[in-house]
Amino acid sequence: MGACLGACSLLSCASCLCGSAPCILCSCCPASRNSTVSRLIFTFFLFLGVLVSIIMLSPGVESQLYKLPWVCEEGAGIPTALQGYIDCGSLLGYRAVYRMCFATAAFFFFFTLLMLCVSSSRDPRAAIQNGFWFFKFLIFVGITVGAFYIPDGSFSNIWFYFGVVGSFLFILIQLVLLIDFAHSWNQLWLGKAEERDSRAWYAGLFFFTVLFYSLSITAVALMFIYYTEPSTCHEGKIFISLNLTLCVCVSIAAVLPKVQNAQPNSGLLQASVVTLYTMFVTWLALSSVPEQKCNPHLPTQLGNGTVLAGPEGYQTQWWDAPSIVGLIIFLLCTLFISLRSSDHRQVNSLMQTEECPPMLQATQQQQQQLAACEGRAFDNEQDGVTYSYSFFHFCLVLASLHIMMTLTNWYKPGETQKMISTWTAVWVKICASWAGLLLYLWTLVAPLLMPNRDFS
Repeated sequence: MGACLGACSLLSCASCLCGSAPCILCSCCPASRNSTVSRLIFTFFLFLGVLVSIIMLSPGVESQLYKLPWVCEEGAGIPTALQGYIDCGSLLGYRAVYRMCFATAAFFFFFTLLMLCVSSSRDPRAAIQNGFWFFKFLIFVGITVGAFYIPDGSFSNIWFYFGVVGSFLFILIQLVLLIDFAHSWNQLWLGKAEERDSRAWYAGLFFFTVLFYSLSITAVALMFIYYTEPSTCHEGKIFISLNLTLCVCVSIAAVLPKVQNAQPNSGLLQASVVTLYTMFVTWLALSSVPEQKCNPHLPTQLGNGTVLAGPEGYQTQWWDAPSIVGLIIFLLCTLFISLRSSDHRQVNSLMQTEECPPMLQATQQQQQQLAACEGRAFDNEQDGVTYSYSFFHFCLVLASLHIMMTLTNWYKPGETQKMISTWTAVWVKICASWAGLLLYLWTLVAPLLMPNRDFS
């Protein structure tokens, strides 16, 4: 009897996989907005791809990867360690990540095209967006299996450049999200300080502002110590000094009287967050420098314990500090994209999300109360979508490309079946940091340059 009840319960929950996000007929789904539920499930697909990619980088998987058609082979097909920056085992793991992330990006790009111009949940395509999860999972698995049988050829070289462009754009999206988070944080605490007439909230903002600037200064000092040498590493010195100077400039601009009059909510908290993130991107750039003296993250130890400072000495290094921190920030920003819309009109316009009007919000609260009683999610997009389906999937495409470059340490496939670290990764990250600073500076000065537009 218990087995029958358990089976019935599983079948009831399984209907959610084939139904829509509101899942009217089953009680296993939470009473929440279907727009949020759908985004979270799609994000779960992305995280599943990330998990598989991480597994592909584990040494125990290498023996199975040798059986695939794109392995590095010589002569009669016996795998050999190649002379290059990374050994063959690492080559297999990194190329497996390329294929896994290709499958993830292709899956979301398909939905990017499919969901163009969906305006409300009444559109038939909205049912595909918010339901049929079991069939979506089958499609995802099918694309993944097919990707692992793509012959290598020029695939890795071409896909590397897709990853470079996608990662550059996603770094900018991360900065936009961080700026929006800092704005919301600053607004919330200032509002509480005025409501409760308490200086504790001002002290909290001051504390975190000083903390972020202190961490930034510490990062600058550590980068000069570990990523530069007195007689070499001139590029690293220029990058660190230039980005530090630019961060000082935008911090001064954030507190100028004219900027404060036009943007009362701007302040040093947002500038400190931007400064800390810029130092983080600079650290990522320096960790990709292909020169041993200027990059302590390049592995140089041979199997017999001998340390060399040339290409012959490089071996697999699965994790380093920049990759781990980058992965954590990636996960947080991706969840941030999935869970909320911004309180600021400019960010909503850029991220293709919408604020909920008061009347519609009241209607949604009534629906949520009814859904809570019935134990299901509710449809909050009958009058209009709360986010652009297509742009959301495009963001996940960029996220797939960014995590591919993060997990592979931005190594580029070479002409002799080896993966090499190049200056391309360095310049992409540095240019992304400059573009992010310019974007933040534009948010400060735009109300002054275009006074007739509403930037409230």
